[in-house]
Amino acid sequence: MSNEYQNILVAIDLSEDSRQVLERAQEIAARNRQAKVSVVHTLEPLGFAYGGDIPMDLTSIQEQLDEHAHKRMAELLKDFDIPEENQHVLVGMPDSETHRLAEENKVDLIVVGSHGRHGLQLLLGSVSSGVLHGAPCDVLAVRVGKDDN
Repeated sequence: MSNEYQNILVAIDLSEDSRQVLERAQEIAARNRQAKVSVVHTLEPLGFAYGGDIPMDLTSIQEQLDEHAHKRMAELLKDFDIPEENQHVLVGMPDSETHRLAEENKVDLIVVGSHGRHGLQLLLGSVSSGVLHGAPCDVLAVRVGKDDN
């Protein structure tokens, strides 16, 4: 079995910290014979976020959020050589959608950002922690942001 990664999935939140996570993934890809790099951002469904308590159709708002996420991803990725077909904006729960995409695409490394919080989330935020648990492959948490100390 090879110790090289061949297929890397980068899960980003579309913040400026995402650049640091993307840069780390690109470095790993370069050291691994230009491994394939894909990027995913997952939007939680509005109906889930509001518990279905809002008696209105949220479809157009969800579509606007999706459009904004695509535009923001394009802005973030303009300096990275990642083909459009490897750029994914999904709707669902971030951890389960990341796992599903990783399994479908035979990903061998997921790269996520970590904010270095205290307590139970000492190394990982809730989404990063969710991605770690149940991941079908290795997970690398890249420390981003400023220390709270």
